[in-house]
Amino acid sequence: MIIDTLFAILIKNSILTAFVTVGVIMWVSYFLSDKLTQGKFHGSAIAISLGLVLAYIGGLTHEGSRGLANIEIFSGMAIVGGAMFRDFAIVATAFGANLNDLKSAGLAGIVSLFLGVLVSFVIGAAMAVAFGYTDPVSVVTIGAGAVTYIVGPVTGAALNAGSDIIAISVAAGLVKSILVMVSTPMIAGRIGLDNPQSALIFGGLMGTTSGVAAGLAATDPKLVPYGAMTATFYTGLGCLLCPSVLYFATVALLG
Repeated sequence: MIIDTLFAILIKNSILTAFVTVGVIMWVSYFLSDKLTQGKFHGSAIAISLGLVLAYIGGLTHEGSRGLANIEIFSGMAIVGGAMFRDFAIVATAFGANLNDLKSAGLAGIVSLFLGVLVSFVIGAAMAVAFGYTDPVSVVTIGAGAVTYIVGPVTGAALNAGSDIIAISVAAGLVKSILVMVSTPMIAGRIGLDNPQSALIFGGLMGTTSGVAAGLAATDPKLVPYGAMTATFYTGLGCLLCPSVLYFATVALLG
C-alpha cells in the first residue's frame, strides 16, 4: 500500500522525479569517477554512458521510442531531456564564456577553434558515409556528433533528423570525449601541453569540454581553466557552423 502510494506520488510529480533521478545519476557518476578512476574519466562522461544504458533498457523493456521516459514513473524525462532544457543549457554555456578571454589565446587559439570543428566534422561525416549513410541530414548530424555530443543533437534537431541518428551522434561524441580524456595524459609531454597557451589551443582543437577538462586535470590541474575555456567556445561555434555552413557544403557534395 505504501509502495503504491509512493509510486502514485512520483508519477504525479513526474518532472520532479526526473530531476531527482538525474541528480542521483550525477552523484553516482562523480562518485565512480573519483573512487574508481581518480578523476581520469570525467563524471559527466560516466553520467552520459549511464543515461544511454538506461535509455536503451527503457526502450527495450517497454518497446517504445522515448528511452527511459517509456516507463511511467520516469515519464518526466521526456521533458527534462527535451529540446527546451537542451537549448537552455547551451545558451547558459555560451553566456558563461568571455570573449575577452578568448582573445588572450591569440590568432592560434581562434584558428584552432575553426580547425578543430572542421576536422572533427569531416572525420565523423566520413565515418557516416563509410557505414552507408548517404542522405545529407544523417551525415551532417553524425558528423556534428563527432564535433561534440552537444552539437550533434542540436544539429539533428535543427535538420529534423531521426531519433536514431541523433542517438548515434551522441554516441560518437561520447566516444570522442572518452578518447580525449584517456589519451591526453599520455601524449601531453610529446606535444608540449605544459603551459596555458598550449592548453588554450588544445581545448580549441579537441573541443569536448568534459574530455579536455578531465584530460588536463590528469595532466596538470592548473591547465584546466584554459583548455575548458576554448572548448566552451568550440561548442558554440559547432552549433553555429554544423546546421548551416557545413550542412550546405555537405548537400553540395552529396547532392
